[in-house]
Amino acid sequence: MIVPEKLKNGDEVRIIAPSTSHSILSKENIELSTHRLEQLGLKVTFGNYINESNSLITSSIESRIKDLHDAFKDNNVKAILTSIGGYQANQLLSYIDYDLIRNNPKIFCGYSDITALGNAIYAKTGLVTYSGIHFSSFGMVKGFEYSLEYFKKMFLEDDEVSSIEIEPSTEWSNDAWYMDQENRKFYPNEGYLVINEGECEGTAIGGNLCTLNLLQGTEFMPSLEETILFLEDDKLTCPKTFDRDLQSLIHQTGFNGVKGILIGRFEKVSQVSNELIQTIIHTKKELSHIPIVANVDFGHTSPMFTFPIGGKVNLRVKQNEVKVTLHRK
Repeated sequence: MIVPEKLKNGDEVRIIAPSTSHSILSKENIELSTHRLEQLGLKVTFGNYINESNSLITSSIESRIKDLHDAFKDNNVKAILTSIGGYQANQLLSYIDYDLIRNNPKIFCGYSDITALGNAIYAKTGLVTYSGIHFSSFGMVKGFEYSLEYFKKMFLEDDEVSSIEIEPSTEWSNDAWYMDQENRKFYPNEGYLVINEGECEGTAIGGNLCTLNLLQGTEFMPSLEETILFLEDDKLTCPKTFDRDLQSLIHQTGFNGVKGILIGRFEKVSQVSNELIQTIIHTKKELSHIPIVANVDFGHTSPMFTFPIGGKVNLRVKQNEVKVTLHRK
């Protein structure tokens, strides 16, 4: 396991677009996102090819690989943030120079489609990567405080702090905030949904479930032995697709080594209710003996915390208490 150095004042952060093109972002989003990162004392630079866009609204494989490699090669760059998620990140996996990444470890962070890259890089190099907010997430005007707090806790606060206790957000949202920053709806957070009680320690793996499953049967899939899975899905999910995607993961070699599962909050349009989550979990005997908790603050609703793919996690689940501890080192 290789843990990248945390960020210091004046460090350079490179923005790349390995999935959907950066060109879809509004001028206002780019300006606010850049400003917020600069307020943290960071220098923001951009990949050379992030605004390219073809009929799939992404740049070429060659351009995306060039930006990724350039960011890891550049000694001035201390962290790499993805511009946005989308599709097509898994096109890059067989073209990446994993030795280059292993020899130039640094923070790599994004979520959604970036799940493919974060988990593959960890599997191939041992470098801890991060599932967390995109560059574009910094352009959220309202309801961003929680996400920013945990970004800072993971990457910016005193390096002597070895662990982070995750507290649930007070409220959450699920809207196209980038289309309308003013007229937004926030819901009180009713807390975690405890499905199975228990305690465990393991290595964090996962992110977006349907994207993680793209790695099944390949050299890019991380080992599931001694892991705690972080699983979430997006608006394309319905109860039946979540069920079969989870079942597919259960069928993978090494799944019996999974120690616990955290499930990110579902988007409203998916109609995955608490009752349906519990039904899906309880139909799977392979999950009956491990702690499982749902409605956790990561995934495609806002806000979200940042977690380390390949990092150590402690999980304690009781009916009246859920404790999630992420280790920074």
